[in-house]
Amino acid sequence: MGKGSKREIMVRGKTFFYGLLALLLSAPSLTWAWSGEVVGITDGDTITVLNSKTLKDVKVRLYGIDTPERGQAFNKRARQLTSKTVYGKVVEVKVMSTDRYGRTVAMIFADRTLLNEELVKAGLAWVYEFYCSEPICES
Repeated sequence: MGKGSKREIMVRGKTFFYGLLALLLSAPSLTWAWSGEVVGITDGDTITVLNSKTLKDVKVRLYGIDTPERGQAFNKRARQLTSKTVYGKVVEVKVMSTDRYGRTVAMIFADRTLLNEELVKAGLAWVYEFYCSEPICES
C-alpha cells in the first residue's frame, strides 16, 4: 500500500465520520429527545405532553416562536392548528432549554412534521428572534 492509498483511506474515514456526525446531529429522534402523548393544548405555542418514560405531564413551550395570546386576533386559529396537528398524538420532544417559568422549551415533531415551523408557515406564529438561535430560525 503506497502513501497515496493510506492518505486516501484517511480522507475517506474523515469524510465518513463528519457525514455521520452531521446526520446524527440533524436527526430529530436521538438521545436529546423523548416522546409522549399530547394531552393538553394551552394555546398555540404551549402544550402538555405525557412523557412516555416518566409518565408525568410536562408543560412544553414551542422553541423559537410566538403565537398570539388570548384575546388577540388569530389566537384561536393558532390554537386550533396546534390541536389539529398534535392533540392526542405521540410526538417527539427535542428539548432545547427550560424557560423562567420552568416549562420545557422544545421543538415538537409529529409524524415528521415540525409543529414550530408549521405554525410559522401558516402565518399563525412568528419567529421569536431573541430566543431562536438554531439554523432553522433563519429560514
